[in-house]
Amino acid sequence: MKHEGRLPRMALVLAAALLAATPPGGAAAQQDRLFTIEDALGMARVSDPQLSPDGSLVAYVVSRTDLEANEHRSRVHIVPFEGGDARPLTRADRSASQPRFSPDGNRLAFLSSGEEGRTQIWVLPLHGGEAVELTRLPAGVSSFRWSPDGSRFAVISMDPDPDDPGADGEREPKPLVIDRLQFKRDGRGYLDDRRRRIHVVDASDGSHRQVTFGPYDAGDPVFTPDGTRIVFVSVRPESGDADATDNSDIFEIPTDADESTVPVRLTNNPGPDRSPVFSPDGAWLLHTGNRKPELIWYATERLFALNRATDEVVTVGAALDRNLSTPRFGTSSDRVFTILEDEGNRHVVSLALAESATADRVVAGEQDVRDLEVVGDRAVAITATPDRPPEVIAWSEGEAPRRLTGENDALLAEVRLGAVERIHFSSADGTEVQGFVTKPPGWQPERRYPTILWIHGGPVAQFSTAFQATWQLFAANGYLVVAANPRGSSGRGEAFASAIWADWGNLDYEDVNAAVDHVIAAGLADPDRLGVGGWSYGGILTNYVITKTTRFHAAISGSSETDYRAAYGNDHYQLEWELELGLPWEEPELYNHLSPIARVHHVTTPTLVLCGQLDWNVPLSQSENLYQSLRRLGVPTRLIIYPGQSHGIRLPSFQKDRYERYLAWFDNYLKPTGTTDDR
Repeated sequence: MKHEGRLPRMALVLAAALLAATPPGGAAAQQDRLFTIEDALGMARVSDPQLSPDGSLVAYVVSRTDLEANEHRSRVHIVPFEGGDARPLTRADRSASQPRFSPDGNRLAFLSSGEEGRTQIWVLPLHGGEAVELTRLPAGVSSFRWSPDGSRFAVISMDPDPDDPGADGEREPKPLVIDRLQFKRDGRGYLDDRRRRIHVVDASDGSHRQVTFGPYDAGDPVFTPDGTRIVFVSVRPESGDADATDNSDIFEIPTDADESTVPVRLTNNPGPDRSPVFSPDGAWLLHTGNRKPELIWYATERLFALNRATDEVVTVGAALDRNLSTPRFGTSSDRVFTILEDEGNRHVVSLALAESATADRVVAGEQDVRDLEVVGDRAVAITATPDRPPEVIAWSEGEAPRRLTGENDALLAEVRLGAVERIHFSSADGTEVQGFVTKPPGWQPERRYPTILWIHGGPVAQFSTAFQATWQLFAANGYLVVAANPRGSSGRGEAFASAIWADWGNLDYEDVNAAVDHVIAAGLADPDRLGVGGWSYGGILTNYVITKTTRFHAAISGSSETDYRAAYGNDHYQLEWELELGLPWEEPELYNHLSPIARVHHVTTPTLVLCGQLDWNVPLSQSENLYQSLRRLGVPTRLIIYPGQSHGIRLPSFQKDRYERYLAWFDNYLKPTGTTDDR
């Protein structure tokens, strides 16, 4: 992209090579073994870095998987901004998340399980003392913000369930009475009239009062700079049903609001608005969003600045056709830092608060950056590269960014990883497509390798330069891995993403198929040993692939959909189906034409089908449909159902099982019996 302008004082490019450098703590040991399933699940997942108000300390979250206990645990760690030894702040036997420093820097609040088993706010004195459970909200806490003076929190909590018998009781079965348009949601189940509310919580004793009401959810609460009001995000249409739109707006209420208080609507745009943040002087309210609700997730996420004095709205960097997220201010109120998604990378950029602003790259190179936080002239973020899982980086004005943590250094010192390389190739109609190839460790250029085409979910998402454990696991087992960003992917602008609008399995199929053509023509892939697979939309596009070509010798369809008329009302996408395809009884031919099940009789590829039992994002019935059809057609297949799991398979033993089945299925069909030379 050609949007770079002058470099601001903080703008220092961080090359991927810096992140791959020897970490604090000494030279790397000899890498003498291959990456395993246990490694993929055992890596530390680093997230959510937070700077203390004076910029001297960084708190962050480290999540690890305990396979023996079959659970995930997260702990809050702290490290000096200037570097040094990191140490955990929270208990090892109880997960903790969302660390947030008090405005005076003397306390750290975080979320953890309370005495009654629900997630509550805990407060830890940083100069000595034990963490204390502050809140006792009946339904727990999902997120919170400190007030500017540190005396209160703005808290998001669900309405309590009137039928919840408590930790020691047994729920009496009752009929489910449903009257909402949006009546189910993956991970939550059937929806009732309970909503997410904002509560103002006293930071000294945990007392609280509810300040949002009505048949609406509230989220992203932020205190105004003077602490007298709270702005928040909510879907509250001026007419009609809130379940019939995702057009969220930003509202404002006083901190002493009650049921009679009418929230003041600050935005009234045709598309959703979210992620509000105030400038240091309070003159601007920044937020992200888009102005094309008809394009749903295909629309570019932009940055908007609301002038609090004049109500003028500025589209910041209006010419940027890239998704922007996580806006943050430093010392200046006329310049903002944000994360920009661009062709397989995510970078930190700086923008003036002007429509004509150009994006100055602050953190660039071949890497994926997220979780940006800025305090004054100091900043922290999480970054990952193809050869390194996410870690905290830190930088300040006039200094080069540097890696601050090394939670995975010990593991990386032991294992040999496959080299990840970018590829560019032309699709059938000449469109340039970008992707990645991961080569097995010990790559021999004269050989052609069994190859897996792995497809991302979404469809509006991108494979990036972040560390990909699945790619590395396949590569360690002797496979070349091809991962394309076909049309429908993000990172290439709105037209590229929306090219598959109401036309799934056409241009994106041509693009991923061209990726395979490319590696075969380059002499990398064995055309007689090709596999394909993916999860969610990756599974859906896999279904299109195997109904349109017989070139693949094994397929994995994870949590996919096959019959779109049956999916309507069965998954949780009623609004998105209606916006993109229309109502199924009004557009039955389109629904049928796009459904992979209409071409399932063309499938000859042995296909492993997997899904969570409680997946309401892409429901199990759709995977059962695919399995039953393939089984009836005599195509080798197997259906794997993970009990109690929703769209994201969370139980570690099931995550391990899924990896094992991936490898066993591909090995069975892509490797000659008895050979081991592909490892």
